[in-house]
Amino acid sequence: MSTAVSPTGSVGLVSATSQTEARIGRLEDLVEIRALVFRYREHLDRRDMAAYAALFAADGIWSGRTGTARTPGGIRAMLEERLAPNPPAPGRTTVHFVTEPVIVLDGDTATGECLWTLLGRSSDDTPEIILLGHYEDEYVREDGAWKFAKRTAHVDVPR
Repeated sequence: MSTAVSPTGSVGLVSATSQTEARIGRLEDLVEIRALVFRYREHLDRRDMAAYAALFAADGIWSGRTGTARTPGGIRAMLEERLAPNPPAPGRTTVHFVTEPVIVLDGDTATGECLWTLLGRSSDDTPEIILLGHYEDEYVREDGAWKFAKRTAHVDVPR
């Protein structure tokens, strides 16, 4: 047993079991949010905008170079209108590399940031860096699943 302070400020004993359960729950949340970040990249690179938009909360917001939209339906419509599909290889295909996200949990919400790189196939069939940037994220647990509450995509290079 150890001493803990409750949200109301009272001091009490917390069992080792409940401490372990809380730590496991936190780790599960981090794993689920990281999986969300990587599913986002997969759906974006495949141009599966229905699956991509479903990663956002009911009132979720996406904002970036292609515009700003709210709700999964609005996000899907905006991106389908503004993003060209990838041609099949060996055409000029692109892929995103996303770094390990930094995530700060706060109950059923969280914030995060990660770096991204957009790579493409050059005309001489070699990889080329197209863009470098970072995402600023807000996450929310909605109906038991982690979703993007807000994702802002910043392009850092080129300016």
